Amino acid sequence: MILDAIMTHKRRDMAERREAVPLDHVIAMGRDRPAPLDFAGALRREGVGLIAEVKRASPSKGILCDDFNPLGLARTYASNGAVAISVLTDIPFFLGSLDDLILIWHGLDADIPLLRKDFIFDAYQVHEAYAFGADALLLIAAVLSNESLKELLSLTRELAMTALVEVHNREELERVLPLEPSVVGINSRDLHDFTVDLDSFGRLRSLVPDGVVTVAESGVRTAEDVRRLAAVRADAVLVGQALVTAEDRATKVRELAGAGSA
Repeated sequence: MILDAIMTHKRRDMAERREAVPLDHVIAMGRDRPAPLDFAGALRREGVGLIAEVKRASPSKGILCDDFNPLGLARTYASNGAVAISVLTDIPFFLGSLDDLILIWHGLDADIPLLRKDFIFDAYQVHEAYAFGADALLLIAAVLSNESLKELLSLTRELAMTALVEVHNREELERVLPLEPSVVGINSRDLHDFTVDLDSFGRLRSLVPDGVVTVAESGVRTAEDVRRLAAVRADAVLVGQALVTAEDRATKVRELAGAGSA
């Protein structure tokens, strides 16, 4: 399973990163940053908000964006209706970087929340996210024990960031809900065979208490997909591939954002 390969690499890489840049230095980097923006609040607006993703590649599809310009993409997203921007920072599998995140943070002339999307399993990565300008970060239930998830969620809250806690099935959702997350992402992609079933969002959404923001992840390509998810009470959709591969990205952002506000 690709997720196992990713996590094996991540755990091996962590020791090297800690040695290169000690944790106390990472914490110091973020000491004077402005308070994080309200990611959950941005998604609570009327309609289905669009979280647009800065994404260069994927393990299954390879390079998605030959003319990759992270700041240019973020500006296109922000000026055409996205309510938040997701930045993939994984290097070996998605060809992203924390440099992309901080570039967007410093260069984007808009008050729009930034989500660090990565395979986070260590407190060091949470402090990195804060230091490099993230307002929110992704925590994937499938790669975290209950104790790790609880600790990382607590640290995220201490730093006034928001965690998008991602689940793929009912078992993971039932593990997550007692921790009272403010935002739950329901990923419609099967981690074993990478097939996508958008109907899985509706099945799990019905189990999420009112007041918890829900994000539909994976497989959203068209305005009809957004309307379909709106009908089962999605608060937001997270879209990457359909945007970065579009011939006219600005038009595609407006199409998906407009479908959510209709």
